[in-house]
Amino acid sequence: MKLKFAMAALGAVALAGCASMMYAPPTKEETLAVIKSSFKDRGIAKIDRLNQTELQRVCSETGNNPPKEVRERLEKAALAAVKYPTDSKWLGDYKQGERVAQTGVGLQWSDKEGAPAGGNCYACHQLSKAEISFGNIGPSLYNYGKLRGNTEQTLRYTWAKIWNTHAFNACSPMPRFGDAGILTEAQIKDVMALLLDPASPVNQ
Repeated sequence: MKLKFAMAALGAVALAGCASMMYAPPTKEETLAVIKSSFKDRGIAKIDRLNQTELQRVCSETGNNPPKEVRERLEKAALAAVKYPTDSKWLGDYKQGERVAQTGVGLQWSDKEGAPAGGNCYACHQLSKAEISFGNIGPSLYNYGKLRGNTEQTLRYTWAKIWNTHAFNACSPMPRFGDAGILTEAQIKDVMALLLDPASPVNQ
């Protein structure tokens, strides 16, 4: 009986010792340092891509659910920073827009600096009936212009959404095609035409 009591006491002491030596999780700074140590500049892909904007940091720290007032402030700032067409012309060539939507290349270490990137829109959206391979992370955009028309409000909203989707959803996973310099102004016009031109396959 005494032996059992002694063993139990030793076990309790051991557990107490383990509790006092519990593993402390790394700080954010330590975690980021480890992540950065696994990357290096390669071609046009630089390590500074790991640096987050304030909006990205807030979304990361809140699990994509920032407080309402913070979310609204970030969205308002993103919308205010949208750069609309310099010549006030909204639509380009929908055929070129289809090419942008189908293309996922660009901004990779193996690409040449300045080479045009694609939008890879079909990875997340349905656009035309002809393309049967598309993702569903984002909503279907089929008949986008047919349903919404070409009002000034629709044009401005659609452009801003492509330029920086965070203007309407702070923690959206959609790329900031204009704000991040992924697509040029001309490419965005072509995507706009794909979505809004009545002759586009999206609106058939």
